[in-house]
Amino acid sequence: MVVGRVISSVAQRQVRYVAPVSPTNATGLVSTVYGQVADEMRLVVPPALLHSPSPDLLAAYWMLMREPLLPTVTVSRALKEAVAAVVSVANTCPYCAEMHSIGLYDLSTEQEAEAVLADRLSEVGDPHVRAVAEWARSAHLPGAPGGEQPFPAADRPELVGVVVSFHYLTRMVNVFLSSFLLPPGLRPASRRRAKRGISRVLRPTLRGDREAGRSVPLLPEAALPADAGWAAGNPFVEGAVARSYAAFEAAGERSVPPAVREVVRARLADWRGEDTGLSRWWVDKLVAGLPESQRAAGRVALLAALASYQVDESEIAGFRRWQTDDRALVDTVAWASFAAARQVGSWQVPATSGSLPGTQS
Repeated sequence: MVVGRVISSVAQRQVRYVAPVSPTNATGLVSTVYGQVADEMRLVVPPALLHSPSPDLLAAYWMLMREPLLPTVTVSRALKEAVAAVVSVANTCPYCAEMHSIGLYDLSTEQEAEAVLADRLSEVGDPHVRAVAEWARSAHLPGAPGGEQPFPAADRPELVGVVVSFHYLTRMVNVFLSSFLLPPGLRPASRRRAKRGISRVLRPTLRGDREAGRSVPLLPEAALPADAGWAAGNPFVEGAVARSYAAFEAAGERSVPPAVREVVRARLADWRGEDTGLSRWWVDKLVAGLPESQRAAGRVALLAALASYQVDESEIAGFRRWQTDDRALVDTVAWASFAAARQVGSWQVPATSGSLPGTQS
């Protein structure tokens, strides 16, 4: 019990900018989600904690991530961990990239895990894993060479689901968690030893059976939008995606001014996955037409969607001048992160579904 409390305390201290709900003080929906997370992940992990000021988004994050990643309906957990790791690399999220490469230490090989982490996919030995990883690495670049889905339609809900959930989650982690899972000063040999040890501890969470659909009842029923047609065919992923998408949109309506949402959507409509670079001049330009009271929210939302690693203390301080509520901050970053992830998912909808890339309902 003492060890568990210490680990929980360390996890809570990793969260920046908001005060997470402590597992010992959680009630209602937060307590229910925390219970599922702790049961399946062995503790209430920091990505869950950071969502806790907004209970419905905590549930939305959990089901959007859990249902594609944890149950192995048609796709192995090893392949899905590789996809999660390469999406994390693509989004410059060292925390998530390291976490999911650790999963590969146990599920695959140390060499393959390090190749994925270092973005050297040509060194991945299994040709199917390599092909899927290369697809996932460029899934946010519509029209990229080799962008065709190298897997059967039955695998699409799980694999695209992992891509979409990690395009969402990496943005949230970049904003609200520390940049590194392991101390950055560790020597390479020490880092590998630490990963081996952590992978052994995580083995029950990586290899145990997971009941598909467990998280879906956490939120009310919702219709699957056309631009999430990639989820069709797996009722559990489909239900999780439909309900979580509805929750993210509701958070936007609740906390993000309509003019800010319009600016973000307009920018995403022209986005083709390109990096914005280190300059923020484009943000200044896009928020210039917003009322002064909404510019800080516009800045945070645009950066969360397109350059989440650039959301820093100064941006959060600007947001807090106008909105002091933790829930409003989580809602704003989550809605913008979701909007970008949703756009990526729209590019993976099969042409026969009848939806057009980039459409949102």
